Amino acid sequence: MDAQGRGRAGDNNVDPADQWVFDPNTGNYELRLDHAGQDDARPADRKPAGSRRAARKSGGDTDTRPLPTQRARRDEDAEGDERAGGGRAARRAAGSRMASAAAAGPASRRKRKPKASGKKKALYWTAGVVGFVLVAGCGGAFYLYQQLNGNISKVDVGVENDAVSSGPVNVLIIGTDARSGKGNSGYGDAGSVGHADTTILMHISKDRTNATALSIPRDMITDIPACPTKQKDGSTKNIPGEHGVRFNTSLGQEGRDPGCTWRTVEKLTGLKINHFMMADFNAVKDLSTAVDGVEVCAGKDINDPKSHLKLKAGRHIVKGEQALAFVRTRHTVGTGSDLSRIELQQQFLSSLIRKLKSSAFSSPGKLYDVSQAATKALTVDTGIGTANKLLDFGTDLKKVDIDKVTFATVPVLDNPDDPATVILNKTAADPLFAMVRADHTLAKGKKGKGKKAAPVKKAPPEQVRVDVTNGGGPIGSAQETVDWLQNSKAAKLSTNAGNAPAKLATTRLEYGPNQAGQAATLADWMGLPKSALKKSSHNAGDREPMKLTLGKDFKAPGTPIDAPTETPDGVQNVNADDKNVCAK
Repeated sequence: MDAQGRGRAGDNNVDPADQWVFDPNTGNYELRLDHAGQDDARPADRKPAGSRRAARKSGGDTDTRPLPTQRARRDEDAEGDERAGGGRAARRAAGSRMASAAAAGPASRRKRKPKASGKKKALYWTAGVVGFVLVAGCGGAFYLYQQLNGNISKVDVGVENDAVSSGPVNVLIIGTDARSGKGNSGYGDAGSVGHADTTILMHISKDRTNATALSIPRDMITDIPACPTKQKDGSTKNIPGEHGVRFNTSLGQEGRDPGCTWRTVEKLTGLKINHFMMADFNAVKDLSTAVDGVEVCAGKDINDPKSHLKLKAGRHIVKGEQALAFVRTRHTVGTGSDLSRIELQQQFLSSLIRKLKSSAFSSPGKLYDVSQAATKALTVDTGIGTANKLLDFGTDLKKVDIDKVTFATVPVLDNPDDPATVILNKTAADPLFAMVRADHTLAKGKKGKGKKAAPVKKAPPEQVRVDVTNGGGPIGSAQETVDWLQNSKAAKLSTNAGNAPAKLATTRLEYGPNQAGQAATLADWMGLPKSALKKSSHNAGDREPMKLTLGKDFKAPGTPIDAPTETPDGVQNVNADDKNVCAK
């Protein structure tokens, strides 16, 4: 990329392409950041430098910019970008506007390196478009963000977390439907101020072995909390909260910025967000083009007059406008709702991840193109608003394997008061959120060779006989639990046995082998983890009750003692490594 373009050549005027060196001993490209001595480090068969360029003065971080006009400065570059396709001479025409930057000195230009040999260069990608591409990125490509720093826009949302965290990481990824940006006038709602059209909360586990991406339906009715927003003059304006409104209005409406969506998602899920990444329609168009297309699957012929997508049943490679049409289609697939569109987006993102992870992207030129497309489409929070911070952030998260990335949709129900919207399905959503908060993966583990034990047949409520004691729960918990069991579950054989002789840190259910069916029923009602079940070695007597001791972890009857370790029933989900997903 020309140093006069959006990316900077760096403090030492080194062209980004010149930092990649082919190592004949390994068959891979290596990134050389030792500018002063890089000539000695390169193989002897390297070609001499090409033409010299006037470099733009190396600057610091990108400016903080208000929303939703974050792409305005990119439009100013659009004309120059179009001229760039005609060769370097066209780009030199912009030099007169940057004469003051010439003092930075020349930057060498070299031809794009040949493709690497058949050996696969290690690339680590954890999740999809823009945010997914950048969050875990590949180790080498992230160093190029030192040159791509000028592409990144950032917004001060009033929270600045460290780029790297020692615990789990939650990244909010937002796709806005604003019509701003080159080529976007035909998309979204004509009067949209840039709502949260697509929202994904990506949770990366503490040990960096798995990731869960929760898609939040845009038409879900929710509460939006009050939020502070930074104004152009540096002042702070507090936007009042609203109750019972569409989730997508958490961005753009009433001047809300991504910090308002951030706070809305935190309130909804109980998860603390570390960072956000946001992009508009160009992200899908540019990234899909940069990777030479993304494979998608249609389970039937698709002809959507709204999105202008026409596909025959089968597999197709889509990019640019067609890729955007695919992720925006909903009227001719599934139920025709936004929930069906979410499933298409998950299919597209999964396929994009697989392609980025493939050996086809071991060439430095291709990685550079993808990095350019991603960063030009990106707006982030100030915590990761510089190249160095993005580098640290991505390096920390690059370990997740693709088969440990799971997409899921926040479960919802039809809204009886408004058929055009949906409401949260708390029965399914609460355990899902608890599962993610507990850092449990939704990815299914590999099946072992041994036989699984047959599931225990649950006993009917009238057969569940249990004595309940309080060994650490809130005062009155034993009686409260018995009342709940008898009145809500019809377990008439439950009894309050008072206080336990000793305090317990965790809740415990003791039972005999012949009470396994009763124990299974009670554990399901109470949300007991397997660790709470203590089976004795001998059968219980004829009318002998099980013993349930409420520990310090007990909160209230009906509230799960522990987060589930299996994906709750009713939660739509798909693994990013599943190549057999097709739109129907």
